[in-house]
Amino acid sequence: MELSKVHNVYFIGIGGIGMSAIAKYFVSQAKFVAGYDKTPSPITEALLSDGVTINFEDVVEKIPMAFLEKEKTLVIYTPAISEDHQQLTYFRDHGFTVVKRSEALGVITANTFSFGVAGTHGKTTTSSILGHIMQPLGATSFLGGITENYHSNVILGENEITIVEADEFDRSFLRLSPNIACITSMDADHLDIYGEANELEQSFRDFSAKVSDTLLVAKGLPIQGMTYAVNEAADYQAYNIRIENGAYHFTVKTPTKNIEDLVFHLPGKHNLMNALAAIAMADVYGVAPQIIKKQMASFLGVQRRFSYKIKEESIVFIDDYAHHPTEITAVQEALRELYPEDKVLVVFQPHLFSRTQDFADEFASSLAAFDEVILLDIYPAREVPIEGVTSAWLLEKIHNEQKLLSTKKNLVADVLQSSAKIIVTLGAGDIGLLVADLQDKLEEKYNITA
Repeated sequence: MELSKVHNVYFIGIGGIGMSAIAKYFVSQAKFVAGYDKTPSPITEALLSDGVTINFEDVVEKIPMAFLEKEKTLVIYTPAISEDHQQLTYFRDHGFTVVKRSEALGVITANTFSFGVAGTHGKTTTSSILGHIMQPLGATSFLGGITENYHSNVILGENEITIVEADEFDRSFLRLSPNIACITSMDADHLDIYGEANELEQSFRDFSAKVSDTLLVAKGLPIQGMTYAVNEAADYQAYNIRIENGAYHFTVKTPTKNIEDLVFHLPGKHNLMNALAAIAMADVYGVAPQIIKKQMASFLGVQRRFSYKIKEESIVFIDDYAHHPTEITAVQEALRELYPEDKVLVVFQPHLFSRTQDFADEFASSLAAFDEVILLDIYPAREVPIEGVTSAWLLEKIHNEQKLLSTKKNLVADVLQSSAKIIVTLGAGDIGLLVADLQDKLEEKYNITA
């Protein structure tokens, strides 16, 4: 596939966070871009404002005529799309070049110096930090979240350095060939794809073999590479850590020097590890310490990654994407570090029936650590229900007297009944669509004005 010969790019699932980043990139490269998605969203609205044509009905007639010229059109689809999708079937049956998102990223990054950020947790935050550090060097970054610094899921630069999230779902990251990469974590996940945890681990080994220059791994992972750790001996070590005005101040020991007086504003040891991974990758590349320090101090975070919606003396409301027990525990520990004396209410929407079934006991344990728990129904995404696997079933496993099952319709009223000072919404489904209304009602209850 030669991108220089591609005039039109059609996306099936264009509203996905990863897909839309590639769509924006092709718009910036003066390609004609169009696509399909199931429903309108803020992401599709932003693409429409950039001149992208989008249809929301899976019929061939909705494909713009210009995109029916197969010699000029590249079709990119997300694995979340069903195999019987009518538009996807049409393009395949008529001999178009049809590739998965991961294959497109592989082609885009093939002739660049490429960074890959892999791991079952922390990819989006780590790649966003790294993208911000590398932005002064002209890097182009494809991200799985909306960065607060750029209000986008792509940081556009030149075509010489690229940063991508190396996604283990569907073994997508094996389409990449990064020069420098990191692995942040390897907790069991996506067992609906892999079947067994050892198969997931093997895929990370296969990914590590594709890294041409340097691989960095969180210390303790069963993969060979340069290590990084917080307050532990490693090739890259963060130490002398203190919290001042809600920000981390710390030093990083590298194999050749110390980078002192680093400032980082995201809370939680997990985020400090993400920052350290980004710093290590940038240092391996040769980014000057003064650039690393400046960019770290100015990094504002990623939407739905410990995002403060309200931060007042009377009430704090945080929204986060956490959807795995390890991620939930990381959020809980960060909250205890910041607000050790305050009552915390968690609202959680489980994501996927299979994940809920596979990690039910772990979910129950991580959620029970909060003072109060509200569960929403399971968000199915690409799955059909599994008999007996429900939020009511999960709720029974949570050893916490302050717990209840709610609905999207009743959630705001249920939250307003709580006396908790800290409220956090968690999940990777559509719980994010409820955040704005909940924020409005909390501001009204506590007489908060803009």
